[in-house]
Amino acid sequence: MSEKNTAMRLTRETVLRGALALLNEIGIDALSTRRLAQHLGVQSPTLYWHFKNKAELLKAMAETIMLDHREELPADMPWQDWVVTNAGNFRRALLAYRDGARLHAGTRPQESQFAIIEAKVALLCRAGLTPERAVNVLFAVGRFVVGWVLEEQQMQPDDTLNDADRQRYPLLCEGWDTLQDKGADALFEASVRLLVDGAEGRTGNRQ
Repeated sequence: MSEKNTAMRLTRETVLRGALALLNEIGIDALSTRRLAQHLGVQSPTLYWHFKNKAELLKAMAETIMLDHREELPADMPWQDWVVTNAGNFRRALLAYRDGARLHAGTRPQESQFAIIEAKVALLCRAGLTPERAVNVLFAVGRFVVGWVLEEQQMQPDDTLNDADRQRYPLLCEGWDTLQDKGADALFEASVRLLVDGAEGRTGNRQ
């Protein structure tokens, strides 16, 4: 297919899917509109019909990742369990792409996501939380997840704690060993539950 025909058939969705595929190949630092144009087989100006600059493209990519991982809200589940489950879904969405957390960091919800967020706030309000508390819980857990995945995706092998002197630091070593034995998924869930327990204690709501 000629470059002209490719450009004519290029849609916003095609650009976004190409950008996400390229993100997995080269990472966010190397991603540019020039590299994306090469990946799609077009000239860079062609992309400007859909995105004015890299910042706008990255924001749309982050939004796409979130929309791709929408989940059905439960009909009957304790709100505490739902928050933990929702956090796990968010984590998996970010982990699905190289540098997914870096891509998402600093973004804000877009209008296409407002209805989803409204439904989540409503779920928490039906459980007895105020709108303020419900939004606070969602944002606190959301930012926790982004930070957690940032660490996961940037983590380098390090045996410093594993090699710590067990005679000098017995409590640290015992706690670290126990956490390591949980595995990554279980450790994440246990950590989110700490946040949920704190929110539950502040609201006095134990439904």
